[in-house]
Amino acid sequence: MGAMRTAGSAMRMAAVAAAGLALLAGCGGASGAKSGDGKGDGAGKGERPGGPARGASTTTHLKNIPEVGTALRSRIPAGSRQVVAVYGKGVNSADATVVLYGKGAKGWDRKGSWAAHNGRRGWTADHHEGDKRSPVGVFPLTDAGGVLQDPGAKLPYAHSSAFTPPSYWSKNTRHDFDYVVAINYNRVQGTSPLDPTRPQGQSKGGGVWLHMDHGSGTSACVSVPKAGMQALLRALDPARHPVVVMGDRAHLAA
Repeated sequence: MGAMRTAGSAMRMAAVAAAGLALLAGCGGASGAKSGDGKGDGAGKGERPGGPARGASTTTHLKNIPEVGTALRSRIPAGSRQVVAVYGKGVNSADATVVLYGKGAKGWDRKGSWAAHNGRRGWTADHHEGDKRSPVGVFPLTDAGGVLQDPGAKLPYAHSSAFTPPSYWSKNTRHDFDYVVAINYNRVQGTSPLDPTRPQGQSKGGGVWLHMDHGSGTSACVSVPKAGMQALLRALDPARHPVVVMGDRAHLAA
């Protein structure tokens, strides 16, 4: 029995170590920002009310996702009925807007919109670990989790204190991983966002998530206010095959 307890303890320690590696290798880099680099955790800040504005027919029954050209549009799976579009302000900008679209019988409708941030150096079509840029592309959204209890997510939700950033990270990032949705860039689909496996190799980075905003750029992730993360977690439905389409506006339009 003692040997079994020892083995179990070793396995738990290995799991915690792996979780730490996942945080440090991906979005965790944002939490390595210098003290004062952010402006608070961003919860409830910069929210843009969801749904189409009154009389704004351009946000309902759309044939295609706005401002997304053929290069990325062709990569959206035919079966996808939910798209999270991340509109980066510029190739070297950390500012973005996140919009949730849902597809019905008459086309795509806007369901919500929030001010957001991406990699603090902007965007890249060839992401590498440590470049502080978010990867441009179309990626499935299949797994979620966070420090806080499941707010009603339809995606599998891993509730764990292992998402808590290390104590030596800036205080303004303490709530970054209260809620997260894993972006399936260089990761194993169907696993916890904390899984450190990198199928394309460590140099290609990983741990790219949608997570809570702290008011400034990240290492590679996309950060959204708390209300936005709650809305996304409650809306994203695996039966609708959600994906994220992300990039600066020039890359998106190509």
